[in-house]
Amino acid sequence: MKKILFFLLFLSTGFLIAQEEYVVSDHYTKKEVKIKMRDGILLHTTIYSPKDTSKEYPILMQRTPYSCQPYGEDQFRATIGPNTTMMKEGIIVVYQDVRGRWNSEGVYDNMRAYIPNKKRKQIDEASDTYDSIDWLVKNVKNNNGKVGIWGISYPGFYSTYSLLDAHPALKAVSPQACIGDFFFDDFHHNGAYLLSYWIATALFGYEKEQPVTSGWYEFPDIGTQDQYQFFIEHEPLTKLDTFYKEDNVFWEQLKDHPNYDDFWQKRGIIQHLEDIKPATMIVGGWFDAEDLYGPLETYKNIEARSKNYNTIVMGPWSHGDWARLRERQAIGNVYFGDNISQFFQENIETKFFNHFLKGSGDDNSGLPEAYVYDTGLNEWKTFEQWPPTNTEKEIYGMGLHENLGKVMTMEYGYREFVSDPKKPVPYSEDIKVVFTPRKYMTDDQRFAARRPDVLMFETEVLEDDVTLAGDILAKLKVSTTGTDADWIVKVIDVWPADSEDFPETQDHLKMSNYHMMVRSEVMRGRFRNSFEKPEAFVPDEVTDVNIKLQDVFHTFKKGHKIQVQVQSTWFPYIDVNPQTFVDNIFKAEESDFQKQTHKVYNSSKIEFTVLKK
Repeated sequence: MKKILFFLLFLSTGFLIAQEEYVVSDHYTKKEVKIKMRDGILLHTTIYSPKDTSKEYPILMQRTPYSCQPYGEDQFRATIGPNTTMMKEGIIVVYQDVRGRWNSEGVYDNMRAYIPNKKRKQIDEASDTYDSIDWLVKNVKNNNGKVGIWGISYPGFYSTYSLLDAHPALKAVSPQACIGDFFFDDFHHNGAYLLSYWIATALFGYEKEQPVTSGWYEFPDIGTQDQYQFFIEHEPLTKLDTFYKEDNVFWEQLKDHPNYDDFWQKRGIIQHLEDIKPATMIVGGWFDAEDLYGPLETYKNIEARSKNYNTIVMGPWSHGDWARLRERQAIGNVYFGDNISQFFQENIETKFFNHFLKGSGDDNSGLPEAYVYDTGLNEWKTFEQWPPTNTEKEIYGMGLHENLGKVMTMEYGYREFVSDPKKPVPYSEDIKVVFTPRKYMTDDQRFAARRPDVLMFETEVLEDDVTLAGDILAKLKVSTTGTDADWIVKVIDVWPADSEDFPETQDHLKMSNYHMMVRSEVMRGRFRNSFEKPEAFVPDEVTDVNIKLQDVFHTFKKGHKIQVQVQSTWFPYIDVNPQTFVDNIFKAEESDFQKQTHKVYNSSKIEFTVLKK
């Protein structure tokens, strides 16, 4: 596994299944220019313009660290723009290499910090976007003076960034699977390091002053197809230093900043989302293992602190699935419906951009505030806000004998398990090497429920449908014989015994009694009170650990069961906590990794946001 350029380009550009009858070069001209930023740096920019010059078109732009390829004015992409519908209707499509990447000058800075009230030649991604738009509307022929921006994943982050100090011509922005904060997205979850993302450090870790034109960075050769075994053999994390030297700046930054300090705080974009002017459509996947926090928090923060047009779309997708056209939409073993991405592209995405870039641009776009997919009933629903107004908080107790229910259990007693850093709970049964996990977000959790180091709590068979529509809060009462621990909570839909297999179901599995993971999250215990100032546990002292699980929209159908699993390792999705408090887990020694006994007390609860009929 050497390179992932094609895959990243696929996500960042919204590649679709190419349709042979439509050839981009037959309908568009291509021009490559260098746009000067306020500090003199030149950014490579590719412009696709419709050959029909009898009318004016809006500009739709994507800024990317993943390349504007193919380079050369006689070389064309197979498709351009967010989707083929918009491409065929006609629009000026612009791609730009961000500074320090590919054919653009300057130094690349991972999640470059935003600078409010910039002076003179101070730059950030907001100023680069502003300067680029200003040049485009003044120099690209046949543009109508309206600009939109879209992007998936890292280009989604740049899309969000464009909202800050926005150019007056910027009318519509769609951040999709957008990074919100690297301490809560992608490389960390609630302070726990996403070891599954370690290999991506090769992509983001190098700063180069000269343009990068010959290719992307190579993955390290780990010498095995068994990722679980590789990381077990490279515990503690200091053993990974043999793969990334000091020239990988981001790897060094990760190790030097284990807490949510000023370094990470400056790189967050969520906290700056106020008084936003352009219309926004936030897009995400309910089963996005990489960027779920980003879309939900981006939408909620804009909604709370701005008065612009703001809508959210959440579908049954993993990372960037909505940019792919395929008949059957499935995540791993679970099928959700047909032509879901096509419906989004034609009836939601195109409608949004056309209204604000080609139409009246008023708030009456014809779209609801929230277009969300119920991943239990497998159908789209619309609401005037998210979460919906007709919801209530319902608290389920976690009691003895694996009970999960609305009847509160006794306040005394506990269940315990031994957590061994040398035998961590896998996040998946699959034996493979993956860049980032995807299918595990709906994976069968029976293998985990049967482990002694995983606690399981379950309702009786449901007599009526129960629809969760919003966030989930686990309120754990725990103790440990050690001084540190991770806590993982998973919410699971247990299917009936008569459930039939899908074509996508893996050969070794059956959908009968399938334990479908609906939502899950980790809390690195040292951050239970503050992400800035970690605290050790006092051995054997009962302690509160609250874990916010991101929103869901899922109906647990009549005949199913709701299950909650609690564990302390999740490997190698996240790194192993040594369970001994150290200042910096990235620099922990082998002797710090100790087997410990953890207790979860019967007074623990989980709070669901339930949709009322």
